[in-house]
Amino acid sequence: MDTKVWMYLVYLAVSIGLTVWVARALSRNGLVFLEEVFADERLAGAVNSLLVVGFYLLNLGYVTVAMKHPDPVASTAQAMEELSLKIGLVLLVLGALHFFNVFALGRYRRGRLRQLATQPPLAPVGRLPMPPAPRGPHPTATAGPRPVGNPHPVGNPHPAAGPQPAAGPHPVGDPQPAGPDGAAEGGPGTPPVR
Repeated sequence: MDTKVWMYLVYLAVSIGLTVWVARALSRNGLVFLEEVFADERLAGAVNSLLVVGFYLLNLGYVTVAMKHPDPVASTAQAMEELSLKIGLVLLVLGALHFFNVFALGRYRRGRLRQLATQPPLAPVGRLPMPPAPRGPHPTATAGPRPVGNPHPVGNPHPAAGPQPAAGPHPVGDPQPAGPDGAAEGGPGTPPVR
């Protein structure tokens, strides 16, 4: 037999063997991934079978098309070089098909998870009570959550007394404003500063 014929036979044997091995490995290990993607064993099995058939068709079609070599093969070394080139291309096609499958299924899975995340897991059973509205003529906004033990915002110990003047020293001779109990601002029993 001619060297070129031997090259074709080795090329077909290696390429078909690689295709079958990769298809079985992807089918066996990809089924777990597909069951998570589709959340239905029957559907995952059917999609897995269809992917394997498509994988075989695409890869074996490429192997057959890429088999032809127009130049004569004069030596065994040239046959080996040509064989390694062809098998390398088959491996690249196998990898590209695998990457495309994983990419497409991963994208489908992300979309499905996003769709499931928008729906609440349980129907709401009630509503939370609204906080009571502030009382008084001028509601004041607080800058954040209040401490637990203090029902009034910081800086306003008596909200019913209305707005209080700014804290700080008062000029001599000016009376300090009285608090709600009639005492000076310093507190009960504190003499006014003059």
